[in-house]
This record gives sequence, structure tokens and C-alpha cells, in this order.
Amino acid sequence: MKKLMIAAVIGALSTTMLTVATDAAAQTATTTNPAAKTAAKRPQPKRLFKRKANPAKEAKVDAVPEGSEKWSCNEGLAFDLKGDMKRDQIVTVHWANKNYNLPRETTTTGADRFHDAATGMDLVVIPTKAMLFSDKDSSRLADECKTVAMQQGSPAPTQSNAINKSSN
Repeated sequence: MKKLMIAAVIGALSTTMLTVATDAAAQTATTTNPAAKTAAKRPQPKRLFKRKANPAKEAKVDAVPEGSEKWSCNEGLAFDLKGDMKRDQIVTVHWANKNYNLPRETTTTGADRFHDAATGMDLVVIPTKAMLFSDKDSSRLADECKTVAMQQGSPAPTQSNAINKSSN
């Protein structure tokens, strides 16, 4: 019984496709004039529900936090960081017109890592550079990020560098 039903469905689809193909071939044969093609525009579909514009939601742009420091990266990218990486447990990263509050993660490597699992933003800072990652699509958003002081030869303002200076 199942085989008979499948054969009937395939037959019906084949017949429909044959009819549609014949109609399409006949239509293109009758409208070979380019002026006729432009005159026969398809009507625009009407929306069932009109959506109200919400400019506050559509143009959501967070302001750069006051007192933040600019980190310039490769490929002309940059982010702003507010907070003291030597002592703060949460820093704010301004990336792509949004502010992300990133809590400090403990590491065994000496790198400073700030990661927010909810947004997927991950900032890793080593003495020579910073890197910004996204857990959502497993990509490196920015690399070789440095402050103005780092570009002049100073190490990154990390917690491990502060500990090394105080123990000397």
C-alpha cells in the first residue's frame, strides 16, 4: 500500500512539473519583446501587519565610557577599555558601538583575562599585546591591540606586571 501511495505522489508531482514547464516555455515564447518585460512588473506584496518604527531600539549605540583608554589594533580596528586591569574585577570594553562588562577570570599563565559568558566577549592581555575574541562564533575580533604607551615600549598595564614590579 505504501509503494502505491508513493507512486501516486510521484506521478502527481511529475504531472504538475510538466504542466508548469510547458506554461513557462509558452510564456517566454510570447514575451520576447524587452519592452513588454519591463512593463509587466510584479506587484509588491502587502504586509499583513505594519511594524511601528522604534528608533531607540534600531539605532542602539552605547556611548564610549568616560575615562576609557583607546587600544589600537591591526587592520585599523580599535576598542576602548575603561577600568584598571591591575586591580579591577570588572572592566568595560566598548566594541562595535556596544559596551561589554567583562569580569576577571583567573589564569595560571600570567595573562589577564576578562570574559563574559553571556555575551561571549573575551579579552586576553599579555605584556606585549591584547586580543579580543568572540565565543559566539569562535573568532578573533581584534589582534595586536596596544595602548599609546605600549606602542612606545611600555608593557601592558596588567595585574601580573604590577606584581612583578612590586616584588623587585
